[in-house]
Amino acid sequence: MKKKIAIVTGGYTGESVVSLKSAAVVEKTIDTERYDVFKILIYPHNWYHETASGEEIPVDLNDFSISLNGQKITFDGVFNILHGSPGEDGKLAGYFDLLGLPYTTCDALTSSITMNKGYTKAIVQDIPELFVARSIQLFKNTEENTAKILKELRLPLFIKPNNGGSSIGMSKVKVPNELQEALDKAFAEDSQVLVEEFVNGREFSIGVYHAKGKTTVLPATEIVSSKEFFDFEAKYSPGVTEEITPGRMNEEEVGRVNRIIEKIYSKLNCKGAVRIDYFLEYETDKFYFIEINTVPGQTETSLISQQVKAIGMGISDFYNELIEEMF
Repeated sequence: MKKKIAIVTGGYTGESVVSLKSAAVVEKTIDTERYDVFKILIYPHNWYHETASGEEIPVDLNDFSISLNGQKITFDGVFNILHGSPGEDGKLAGYFDLLGLPYTTCDALTSSITMNKGYTKAIVQDIPELFVARSIQLFKNTEENTAKILKELRLPLFIKPNNGGSSIGMSKVKVPNELQEALDKAFAEDSQVLVEEFVNGREFSIGVYHAKGKTTVLPATEIVSSKEFFDFEAKYSPGVTEEITPGRMNEEEVGRVNRIIEKIYSKLNCKGAVRIDYFLEYETDKFYFIEINTVPGQTETSLISQQVKAIGMGISDFYNELIEEMF
């Protein structure tokens, strides 16, 4: 008997567009010799499976089942590829936990904590060889913030919404009079904002996953952007960013990065495949943690896909390992 796998996509945020692209690749690539696959789209007040003819079959939220051709279908597991809320922030994970349904991504606690950049940095900052940029976490957009920031931190600064992974609402501030506008922009996206000192270094993003009893750190991708930082436009506009996989690191750097990445994955109690962004500072070569993405993109050109191919592994085999790790 083939296992029935639900591919969960859509979402409640602007990242749903990317989620649909990722889900299309997963659906096309997944091993249908081993699994019966059903794509489930999740939107506010509308959870459904779309048939080949375009009919929307509603999901029964009591047990996450669908009724197809008079037959009730329940699932053995969930391939979660829903970026943003509720797939990446722990809400869906908590729901699946209540139903006793396994899924390919981190548990509810890890998902909700890692969605918050400030809390994540607080947990990982004592890992040996790992550094974090000095920062302030803001919970309200008040007039006192600018004076506090300029007193405690050194320009230039990055201002970013504290939750979310799409880089919308980010700004780089070089002079004091740009600060309030950047704070307004970030608070328009989130109720919490992270202000951190700029780290001048080479930027990398690296995938890591656990399967078959071991944690595998994939080759890092070096991000070379023609923009000042890797924002939403740099991520999703062709030609703005050069992505080099494997990234240009020497043997010592690769060994040190892999040690740190394994410890981050373990300390945050991650499951499935995650992607971690970091800088190697130009002057010191220190590893600076940026953030973690617990539901990384799975499009053909996504960083994880590039990195899996770089170790000579087929994407379908990679998905098999993620799915089998659930059971």
